[in-house]
Amino acid sequence: MTIPALAGLYPWTKALHLIAVFAWVAGLFYLPRLYVYHSAAPAGGEPSETFKVMERRLLRAIMNPAMIAAWILGITLVLTPGVVDWRAGWWHGKAAGFLAMTAFHMHLAVARKGFERDERPKTERYWRIANEAPTLLLILIVVMVIVKPF
Repeated sequence: MTIPALAGLYPWTKALHLIAVFAWVAGLFYLPRLYVYHSAAPAGGEPSETFKVMERRLLRAIMNPAMIAAWILGITLVLTPGVVDWRAGWWHGKAAGFLAMTAFHMHLAVARKGFERDERPKTERYWRIANEAPTLLLILIVVMVIVKPF
């Protein structure tokens, strides 16, 4: 199903979608890095309290709105005539990538609540490795959308 009236808005929708994705991914790059440092900080004191504020503001003020905007604008693009050829396979790869990115976002949100309670939900090493996940997902998504290998 497509909505013909969206065709004239395509350049603006695409531009706003990319801006939202950039903001979201920037947060996905930074929040696990904050968790690396927070994991190493003693619970309850400084700088742990500073990390709590930074993590909450990053997630609530930047990442959550950016993710919601990326989703809404992405769905709008899908509903725009001529944007997605449903017979092609590349969009399956992109869908897998953004669904995994959303799941990772939710994982980070749950972990933030643990840090807020002065728990250490995972080790510093875990967060160092997890910090690479958004890069791999971004590579998958960009290749699927630009190269369209299948």
